[in-house]
Amino acid sequence: MMIVIILALAFDFINGFHDTANAIATSVSTRALKPRTAILMAAVMNFLGAIMFTGVAKTIGGSVANPAALDNGLEVLTATLLAAIIWNLITWWFGIPSSSSHALIGALAGAVYVGAGPDKLNWSGFKTIIEGLVFSPIIAFVIGYIVMMVLKWIFAKRSPHTVNKGFRSMQVITAAIQSFTHGTNDAQKAMGIITFALVTAKYQDHMEVPLWVKLSAATAMALGTSIGGWKIIKTMGTKIFKIEPINGFAADLTGASVIFSATLLHLPVSTTHAITSAILGVGSAKRFSAVKWSLAGRIVIAWVITIPIVMILSGLIYIVLF
Repeated sequence: MMIVIILALAFDFINGFHDTANAIATSVSTRALKPRTAILMAAVMNFLGAIMFTGVAKTIGGSVANPAALDNGLEVLTATLLAAIIWNLITWWFGIPSSSSHALIGALAGAVYVGAGPDKLNWSGFKTIIEGLVFSPIIAFVIGYIVMMVLKWIFAKRSPHTVNKGFRSMQVITAAIQSFTHGTNDAQKAMGIITFALVTAKYQDHMEVPLWVKLSAATAMALGTSIGGWKIIKTMGTKIFKIEPINGFAADLTGASVIFSATLLHLPVSTTHAITSAILGVGSAKRFSAVKWSLAGRIVIAWVITIPIVMILSGLIYIVLF
């Protein structure tokens, strides 16, 4: 039991410097915030967001499989978390903004399939989660494009220097909001896994998240955020297209809106996908040719291959260890 809790908090810690970098990438790249200030703010806002919501945790903990029906639930979760952590570290090392959500969900499905059998996998719940993960980046791209087109129309006759100066200040607010929404969704994934473990080990018979789990997961993510994810920030903030403050504002507002809407619907979405897609949508509205689509293509490939790779990886880890 203790191993699962430690691994879940380690996953949350890694998620902090892996995914939270996405939330502050645009504000750092446009110099709206200094790196240290951005990281400190993101850590605080992630913590606050994490302790205020639990709907996503319940979805993660009960939709893929019924923890009470698994005799080997702790072993399944151990394989799940090891696979997700390994994939997160690999993609972080290469600066690829992949999805921690995809990694965790895919790894859990793979470990349940191999460790408990396909009949223990809740295919309808798994399908619902995957649909949310697939459609959220499409929605973020479209909204980002629309928001940027509207801003271009509103400020078409204003001086670019004046406009960007104003939006640089507003980016501080949108970066804070985006960090908060990241905490409301991503930190809950570790909460859901720990609560899954508690039910499996018969410490409790419901999916309500205990206060100590909320505080532990929120703290782990905040500490991970404080480390920073500079490789991801560089990719998100500078390599997709040259982001100006008005673009950063539009992308942050879009990403935060999509993520928080998913949180209210109790759907675990990928903050990486939402924010990256928002940036791509905003960049397309700015000038389609300004976006480095070759890099965007490599990012999308990483998204597509994540779930099957971690499913296989978690299954192999389960076979080797148990």
